[in-house]
Amino acid sequence: MKTSTLLILVLLFGISGSASGTDKGKWAALFNGKDLTGWKNYGKEKWVVENGEILGEAITREYGYLATVKTYKNFEMKGKFKAEGSGNSGIFYHSTIDGVDIKGVQVEVDPHPGMHTGGLYESGGREWLVKPDEAGEKALKVGEWNDVQFSVNGNHVVTYVNGVKTVDYTDPNPKYFDGVVALQLHSGGEGKMRFKDLYIHEIK
Repeated sequence: MKTSTLLILVLLFGISGSASGTDKGKWAALFNGKDLTGWKNYGKEKWVVENGEILGEAITREYGYLATVKTYKNFEMKGKFKAEGSGNSGIFYHSTIDGVDIKGVQVEVDPHPGMHTGGLYESGGREWLVKPDEAGEKALKVGEWNDVQFSVNGNHVVTYVNGVKTVDYTDPNPKYFDGVVALQLHSGGEGKMRFKDLYIHEIK
C-alpha cells in the first residue's frame, strides 16, 4: 500500500514538474540582452543596448522604429517598458515598414496616465480600433517599469498592462495578418524609452 502511494506521488510530481517546464520553455527570447542581433533600425533615431536593456532615444523629430527581422503571424508576446521621456511609443505587430512609413497595428505605450496605454491603434488605416476601459486606463505606472503582455490569434487580440486586462478585441475587418514586431519612437523628438525581458511564443 505504501509503495503504491509513493509511486502515485512520484508520478503526480513528475507530471506537474513536466507541465511547469513546458510552460517555461514555450517562450523564446526576442532580445538577447547583449546586442541587437535579430533587430533592424528604421529611421535615424538612436537604438542601443544599455545595462541589458534596449534604449530608444529620439535624436531627430522624425519617427523611429526598431523591428524584428523575422515576421510573426499568431503569437503571444511579453516584456517590460519604462518611459524616461515625454514622447509617445508603442509595440507594433503585423507590420511592414518602408523608411519610417509603417503599416500595422500598435499596442499603445504612452508615458502619461489616461492616454490609452494597452489600447490598439492601426497605422495606415482606421487609427484607433479600441481603447482601454476605466480600469485599464489606470494600469500604467508612470515613470516605473511596466509589464506588458498581449496575444494575437487571427483577428482576436488581448492585451494586459501590469496584469490588468486592457483590451479584449475581435476585429471585424482586419487588414493585416502577418509582419514584423516593432518598437516605436514617436515623432517630435521627445521620446526616450527602455525595453527589456522581451519574449515571444508563436501559436501554431
